Amino acid sequence: MRFYVGAYGPELEGAAEGIGVLDAGGDSPFASGALTARPDAATVSGSPSWLAWHPTGEVVYAAMEGADTVRAFRRGDGDTLRPLGDPVRVGSAPCHIAVAPGGGTLVASCAGDGRLARIPLIGGRLGTPSIAPAPPDPFAAGASAATDPPSDLADAARVLRDVVSDEYRDLIPWADSPDTPEGSESPQTEEDAETERSPLAHEARFLPMGLGTIDMHFDLWRFWDVHPEGFRQRQHVIFPKGSGPRHSIWHPSGHLYVVTELSGEVFVLRPDVAGTWSIVSGVSLGGLASDQAAEIALSRDGEFVYAGLRGSNTLATLRVRANGRTLEPVALVEAGVDWPRHHLIERDTLLVAGQYSDDVVSLPIDTRTGVPGRPRYRAATPAPTQLLAIR
Repeated sequence: MRFYVGAYGPELEGAAEGIGVLDAGGDSPFASGALTARPDAATVSGSPSWLAWHPTGEVVYAAMEGADTVRAFRRGDGDTLRPLGDPVRVGSAPCHIAVAPGGGTLVASCAGDGRLARIPLIGGRLGTPSIAPAPPDPFAAGASAATDPPSDLADAARVLRDVVSDEYRDLIPWADSPDTPEGSESPQTEEDAETERSPLAHEARFLPMGLGTIDMHFDLWRFWDVHPEGFRQRQHVIFPKGSGPRHSIWHPSGHLYVVTELSGEVFVLRPDVAGTWSIVSGVSLGGLASDQAAEIALSRDGEFVYAGLRGSNTLATLRVRANGRTLEPVALVEAGVDWPRHHLIERDTLLVAGQYSDDVVSLPIDTRTGVPGRPRYRAATPAPTQLLAIR
């Protein structure tokens, strides 16, 4: 199997000269063979840190994080990539891009200024972007912390809070919690009032029923209805303050797993029959307090979840329980690289990109326990930030 390698160039303290290629096991359909890397898929100035395919398999898009642009590349002979059109400016430090299943739209998430840019795709080429409305900080003084619960439940909760004593008020749903309903205020402290946070968009994910986006600084999941004329926000869900949701993975059971960079946890989200999202459970990854969680991935059979922790340089294995509703810690193992920025699973192998160690390693996965073993193969490649399977 082969993979395109997104990476950091000198502008972001890396040494990559564009998009590279990783070969795992040659022509084998498995990724468990020897690793070799080469830097010649596309030579481009900058940092193509996140890559995504167009559904046709003919075009690859790159978030040029240091240049504030998105670029398109058409696949040529072999694995080479040729520029397709001009770069399109989207916002400060785009760190993630997602392409709609139908291939008509690309969404870029910008870490520098929190922008969500929607770009129409015409024949694979990038059109003129439009910017989604910026979210308010749900923890700012006077802000609503709504998750839009059904109005009858919200009204009942308000009535109960009005009549019970202070001793029991915290037991009422949505009372003084991050899930406070619309129209009430988030709990504030003097420190909160003095600290102004700025948005940091970190991921967009097209789901079976719409689009979900993550703002890491605002601890916010936003869900959008997708229309031909654009996106319309339907709801938002608030994570614990300071948890820093980063990336997500969709489980076949209908649950969404979101890893939090700052608190080192995975939260499980699920929409109810009316389509209203909420957090249904959460679990700690068990790393160090100083760790920064990075990527989250799902095993092929959907039985295990893997999350990377930068700092301790470990990988957490979680077992899926209760038909996807809960996750159970299984093991915390060494990642085999320095600063595991990204990882993915191909059958019985877990590939991990080490941003600071300038390499990619392959870890065999025990099919009985789901736990990754020690590194089997290693390939040197400068400042890798993402691996994208070549179709």
